[in-house]
Amino acid sequence: MGELICRIFAWPLVKFYEGMDSYGLALILFALMVNVIMTPFMAKSKKSMMRSSRLQPKIQELQRRHEGNQQKLNAEMQKLYQEEGINPMSGCLWSIIPFPILIALYSVIRRPITRMMFCADSVVDVLKEFMTNQGWYVAGSGRGEAYAEITLSNLAHQHWSEVTSALAGKIDGLMNIDFNFLGVNLGEIPQWNFFTKTDWSDPSVWGPALGLFLIPFISAALSWASIKISSAATPATGDATSQATMKSMNLMMPLMSIWICFVMPAAMGIYWIANSVFGMVRDYGLTKMYKKQLDEEDKIRALQRAEREKEMAEKRAEYERLKAEGKTAVNTNTSKKKLQASEKQRQDERKAALDRADRAARRERLGIKENEQPASQVGNRRYARGRAYVPDRFEHPETAEAETLAAAEESLDAPAIDETVAEELPAAESLEAAVESFEAEEAAEAAEAAELAAEILDTEE
Repeated sequence: MGELICRIFAWPLVKFYEGMDSYGLALILFALMVNVIMTPFMAKSKKSMMRSSRLQPKIQELQRRHEGNQQKLNAEMQKLYQEEGINPMSGCLWSIIPFPILIALYSVIRRPITRMMFCADSVVDVLKEFMTNQGWYVAGSGRGEAYAEITLSNLAHQHWSEVTSALAGKIDGLMNIDFNFLGVNLGEIPQWNFFTKTDWSDPSVWGPALGLFLIPFISAALSWASIKISSAATPATGDATSQATMKSMNLMMPLMSIWICFVMPAAMGIYWIANSVFGMVRDYGLTKMYKKQLDEEDKIRALQRAEREKEMAEKRAEYERLKAEGKTAVNTNTSKKKLQASEKQRQDERKAALDRADRAARRERLGIKENEQPASQVGNRRYARGRAYVPDRFEHPETAEAETLAAAEESLDAPAIDETVAEELPAAESLEAAVESFEAEEAAEAAEAAELAAEILDTEE
C-alpha cells in the first residue's frame, strides 16, 4: 500500500520534471497541484472556521448564561452549531491531510531511483558496486546510507555517459536527473555549521552552501507568515487557555519546519516554501470570497430576525388586548403525551364507575341500605373499628359471639370506604386544604403565563 501511494505521488513529479527539465520547478508545480486539489476541501474548512468565529458573541452569551452547568452548555452549543450548519471538527480534519502528503513526498525524494523512477532494487545494487569500484562512492552508515539513492543519482548525472555505456542493459528505467536549482543541489542536506567547513575564498563553494543554509529559515518565515495571515482572517476562538495553546502551536510549527529542513534533503524545504506561498494565496482568496458571502448571509438573517420580532410584537399586542377583554382562549395541548394522559384519566374514571356499581350491587345482595352505616364506621371509613366490630359485646356476652360472626359475614368482600359519606376533616386541616387549593390555582396561572412567555422567547430566538 505504501509503495502504491508513493507511485501516485511520484508519477506527476516525474512528468513535471520531464516537461520543465528542472527538479526545483517540478517540486513547485507539484506543490501547486496539491494546493489546487485541496482547495475545495480547504474551502469548506475555511468557511466553517469563519462562521465559528462570527458565532463567538453568541457562544460567550451561552457560556455566561449556563456557567457552572457544562452539560447544558454543551447541549446548547451543539444546538447552535446545528442551526448554523457548522461542524466544529471540520477545520481539524482537513488541516492534517498535508502531513501524509509530506510523508509520501519525503519517501519519493529520499529514494529517487526506486520510488521516483520505479527502478528495481537490483539497479541500486549495480550502481553501488560500479561506483565503488570507480572510487566515486563510499558506502556510509546512518543518515548517509538513508540517502544513498540521492547520492547515487547525483553521481549518475555527473558521469552519465560512462554509467550508461558500462552498465547498458543493467539499469533499465534510470533517469538522468539534475538536482541543481538556482545553484543549489536539492539532493543535499543543509548544514547548520557550514560556516566552519566552507572555503570562503571560493564563491562557487560557499554560495551554494549559504543557499542551502537559508532554505530552512525561509521555509520557517513563510510558514509563520501563512499562519499569521490565516489567524488575522479567522480570529481566535475559545477561552484564554485555548488561545494561549493555539499561539504556542503557531510558534512551534515554524520552529519544527527549521528542524525538519535541516535533517532532510533541501528538496523538502523547496516544497515547503512553495506550499506556504500557494497556501497564503489560497487563504487570501477564500477569505475575501467567504467574507462577502457571510456578510450577505448575515444581512438576510438580520432581516428574517426583524420580521420575526415584528410578528412576535404583533402577537403580544393581540394577546394583551384579548387578555384585557377576557377573551383569551385556553391553549389546548394536543401533544402525544397529553393525549395519552387524558385517555388514561378517562379509563380511570370508567373503572371507578364500574367499581361503584359493583359495590352497590354487593350491598344490595347483602341487604345493606345505601345510607346504612355499620357501627364500626368512622367518617367514610366503614370498618375503622374492625370488620367484626360489635359495640355492646361486653354488655351482652351471651349474644356477642353470634353478632360478631354475623358482622364478619356482612362485611365480607365489602369496600372499606363509603363514598356516600365525605370524610370529616378538622377545621385546621380544612383551612390548610383551602390554602393549598388557592396556592395551586395561583401556581397554575403562573405556570400558564411562564409557558406563554417561553413560547414567545423561543419564537424570538
